[in-house]
Amino acid sequence: MIMASESLFIVAIDFGTSYSGYCFSLATQTDQIRQVFWGQEHGQRTVKTPTCILFNEHHEFQKFGYDAVMKYNTLRSREAHKWYYFHHFKMELYNKKITSDMELKAANGKMFPAIKVFSESLRYMKSHILNTIQEASHQTVFDADDFTWVITVPAIWDASARQFMRLAAKEAGLISDMHSEKLIIALEPEAASVWCKQLPREGFVAEGGHRQKFEESPGTQYIVVDCGGGTIDITVHEIQESQFLKELHKASGGGWGGSTVDENFKDFMKDVFQGVWDEYTQSHPTECHRMMCDFGLQKCSSSRDDVYIHCYHNLTRLTGLKHADISLFFKDVEGALWCDGTIMITYEKMKSFFACSLRQTIDAMLEILGKPEMVNIQYILLVGGFASSIILRDKIYETFGEKYHILCPLESQAAIMKGAILFGSNPQILASRISVLTYGINVSQAFDVAIHDIQKKRVSKADNYIYCTDLFKKLVGNGDRVQVDEVASYIFTPTEPDQTSVFFSFYCTKKKAAKYVDEEGMTKLGSCTMPTPNTELGRNRQLRLDIKFGQTEFKATGTDLTSGESRTVMIDFLSM
Repeated sequence: MIMASESLFIVAIDFGTSYSGYCFSLATQTDQIRQVFWGQEHGQRTVKTPTCILFNEHHEFQKFGYDAVMKYNTLRSREAHKWYYFHHFKMELYNKKITSDMELKAANGKMFPAIKVFSESLRYMKSHILNTIQEASHQTVFDADDFTWVITVPAIWDASARQFMRLAAKEAGLISDMHSEKLIIALEPEAASVWCKQLPREGFVAEGGHRQKFEESPGTQYIVVDCGGGTIDITVHEIQESQFLKELHKASGGGWGGSTVDENFKDFMKDVFQGVWDEYTQSHPTECHRMMCDFGLQKCSSSRDDVYIHCYHNLTRLTGLKHADISLFFKDVEGALWCDGTIMITYEKMKSFFACSLRQTIDAMLEILGKPEMVNIQYILLVGGFASSIILRDKIYETFGEKYHILCPLESQAAIMKGAILFGSNPQILASRISVLTYGINVSQAFDVAIHDIQKKRVSKADNYIYCTDLFKKLVGNGDRVQVDEVASYIFTPTEPDQTSVFFSFYCTKKKAAKYVDEEGMTKLGSCTMPTPNTELGRNRQLRLDIKFGQTEFKATGTDLTSGESRTVMIDFLSM
């Protein structure tokens, strides 16, 4: 792997569901991380900007972040319907079939190429980064090759979603080819863990504290709960003697992040303003978006006060057409009142919007912490923007506070970005991981009537060799520990003596083992082709496949042992 020190800078891009940001450092000085603040021109000063992007009616990029939000919010409704506005689009890469030509639905209901949405977002970030660094470097001109780029993704994303981000980075000009080692994909809770392990206790919001860092106490075990806008990501680590990290439990979690709270608020508004809310969201999307932004800011509040949401003109007008007295809509509503142009929501009612997210998060944590091998965990680390919510924190403290120390970095939103810088500097800092699934490959072998399905029987066209097809060759099992730099090697032979290439198809399953690739629960992951030009030895040729399963992306190196020809092949997870 190319060492980050061969680059001038390391840049970490935290591409979040709700908010995105970046930070950077000189490759040789990762103890001095520079952070960027957003939104000053709009009266804000935040470490991240909304993950929102706006294209005009001709599919041309216009704005990103706060600029996109402000521009979209000032468009007239008639005009807004022509433009393509996207927010929360990152969730389209979670738990869905991902292809390079997939499309996303914009706020106007029209479809748009997903790769353009993601790549133009990253292109904007790249441009912003280059401008920031050039201004700080007396206008010295740098290009993308001077950087090691680290992009963070949820740990629960599958291989196709991670590869899609790599493709978007290539399209955006961060890297020149898909094999580039100038781009590192980092898993969000792992990046946060790398940051937190070197913090003194004073770097956390916690009771009391001392100056000793986690990494100075080998054997310390902790659970990291990354509370994002889209997903909740959970991982468990142990500090090793080397100060590296050992994963103790496979990454888990789900799509129960802060945006589920937003959806519950929308459902509440729909129930209150029956017959009006749907018309409002369709006819006045920019106003509705502004109201949701107001709610989003108060959702992550650190106070336990009642919440006041400003009611904008067109909602007031539409409700007034149905009832002259708008307060009538709230007559039988528990926990909310109409207060002269605002909607007052009690703190208890706000907590009800969090119920689903918190229940699933708590259940997932209880399941992990209840396992016998988790008995020595002492700490729960809360990171991510959603972790700033007092409602979420209170529930975690209430459930786990008696047994575990619960800590949260003072800048919970920035922990992932800053940790990604350290991870980019040394990707081997995560010494081992636990495999989330069982991975294997489609192989053939000599047919054995005693053990093989007769329907899988095939005959070679060249020499009547009888073999069984569609067999699942396990490469790594669900729950297996894999070292980050461990190379797994496998030897194969061609099925046909005159083959000049071998096509490998990769599969996964939640089961510990499987016999055939078409069994129930089996998913085709991706494929790669390896050239085998010398056919002189027929089927007696040996092909070696080397794969590193411990890294955040799967790359395979194929070697034709007859010719000695070797090449790294990118497993294609996007064309399924």
